[in-house]
Amino acid sequence: MTELIMPTKREFGWDLKPTSSSHFDIHKSANGQFCVVLNHALLRGISAHMIHWWFMHFAQIKVRLRDVPGYEGQRVPAYLLWHPVDHLSAELSGKLGPDFTAQPGCSIHIREAMQYDRYRWKYPVDSSLRIFYVGPDGWAMGKALPILGPVMMLRIHFKDVHEHGRVVGVHYHYEVVIGASGDNPLARFVNRRLTAEFGPEFFAAWQRHNVIEVGTFERFLAPLFAQRDSLGSLEYAPDMAPDIDTSKPQQGFDRGLFDRRLQAYAESDARFSTQAFDQPTFL
Repeated sequence: MTELIMPTKREFGWDLKPTSSSHFDIHKSANGQFCVVLNHALLRGISAHMIHWWFMHFAQIKVRLRDVPGYEGQRVPAYLLWHPVDHLSAELSGKLGPDFTAQPGCSIHIREAMQYDRYRWKYPVDSSLRIFYVGPDGWAMGKALPILGPVMMLRIHFKDVHEHGRVVGVHYHYEVVIGASGDNPLARFVNRRLTAEFGPEFFAAWQRHNVIEVGTFERFLAPLFAQRDSLGSLEYAPDMAPDIDTSKPQQGFDRGLFDRRLQAYAESDARFSTQAFDQPTFL
């Protein structure tokens, strides 16, 4: 049983995206390693530049909330805007970039719970991960062990989507590889240990968590980005959320890409190489 205490839910008045707005599946290999592919719906009203800015800064900045029940006037970690229920904290450590920004080689300690409103602490995260990639097209974090190499890697991709010469949103695509490569006793042992904590059941719960998390970018990111020259005095109130049409259901942005990536993992004997977690995006 965890001793972590989750902050009070934030009532922002947002419509949260359902899992039906994404494409999601898991491929599991014979040695216990498995791969997760999650293709999100178009993120409207924001740009890839905004998301890159967020990843550089989010773990180190705070935001004063206005007109949020239970939080009136409180200055809270920006991480609490990224999910209204499941997030507790995120902290950077190690060698940071200018102005304490994230960069490859530093670490991030994340505390959260998958679908806390449904499962409480059944699927907790209280882990420190190394950051392997920070770029204008994505983010990667994970763990590597001596001898075995990578055993957990989470790679996020994003790029602008244009229509008629203007940016209309962002294509956001997520891939995770869990477990050591190779079919030997050590790899199988490590994979059993990893999947006991972060197995397919965990990631089935993670789908809803991540769809909500990523979907909230539409609600808070543009207003925060507009204040980027005043990081010490950021503010957010529900009435700052952009007016976005939620009447039409969404689905994953690129089903063809989703299918190709799942197939690539199914056919690969070197899934971390297939993932290319420390390389520029393939989008």
